[in-house]
Amino acid sequence: MKDFDPERLQQQMAFLREIDREKSVLRQTYLHDGSRKENDAEHAWHLALFVLILSEYANEDIDVSHTVAMVLIHDLIEIYAGDTYAYDEAARETQAEREREAADRLFALLPPDQSARLRALFEEFEARETPEAQFAHTVDNMQPTMLNDASDGKSWVEHGVHLSQVLGRNERSREGSEILWDYMLNNFILPHAERGELKPD
Repeated sequence: MKDFDPERLQQQMAFLREIDREKSVLRQTYLHDGSRKENDAEHAWHLALFVLILSEYANEDIDVSHTVAMVLIHDLIEIYAGDTYAYDEAARETQAEREREAADRLFALLPPDQSARLRALFEEFEARETPEAQFAHTVDNMQPTMLNDASDGKSWVEHGVHLSQVLGRNERSREGSEILWDYMLNNFILPHAERGELKPD
């Protein structure tokens, strides 16, 4: 056992208290029954389970625990940066800068070694270069698409989303899993285009 460092524990507890705020960051995706919108913490929990259950469909073998850690922390910065809706083009223009500043502020609460580890996971997700990051992005796209399907396209209808926007958002989803992308397209996206819940161009 390492020598006990009270200051280190205080830093860790400060971080853990702060990230409780993720539960208050609302997303635009509704729960499966359409009763309310999910929050960022619920989204991260759901993604972790997506990775645990669906990792066998990754295009390449992935480190599951590493990918779970990545999806659990990837949206923590939205505590300060706010959630950027996938189809809000104006907000997306400032997203990268807002999220970098938020990462600087949030991860600085941790002891240096843990700060560096979590920051590296965040940056790995953003860079989308490793098999783990690519699969994390695939499930990050699949989860809200599944919930839109379950709620009869409620969020898509509410925001007047076009089929081309959803396809554009998912243009790289196949990089993490060809199988999951094909499933998503044929089961969660195209049926809503056929019913008019996703607008044609």
